[in-house]
Amino acid sequence: MSRSQDQTSQLTLLAGGHLPAPTDGPSEALLQVFPNCFSERPYIIHIEFPEFTSLCPVTGQPDFGTICIDYIADQFCVESKSLKLYLFAFRQHQSFMETITNTILDDLIHVMHPCWCRVQGLFAPRG
Repeated sequence: MSRSQDQTSQLTLLAGGHLPAPTDGPSEALLQVFPNCFSERPYIIHIEFPEFTSLCPVTGQPDFGTICIDYIADQFCVESKSLKLYLFAFRQHQSFMETITNTILDDLIHVMHPCWCRVQGLFAPRG
């Protein structure tokens, strides 16, 4: 088996091959990062999460959508399994889709400090 130069020792959520279940709602503490081995090169990372769900803060009804994340990493990249766990934590969280989209953007910027980042919330209309 061959391995790349990726640095993974700090990715503790992946130890044991499984992720813990989110219990306290979305938190940037669920997001883990790893060093960007190509920080001298501005390249775009695109991640789509088509199974996003959250709850309406007024009715409690579920909202369904796709979260699209594009970013140009600086020193760090977000680890995709921790991102998935973070996004799953919104399933029992009541908030408007606009607030959720901006919360995700704020949390990613805070943990990664990317050169550039965009988060799109493509939600199905409710009601």
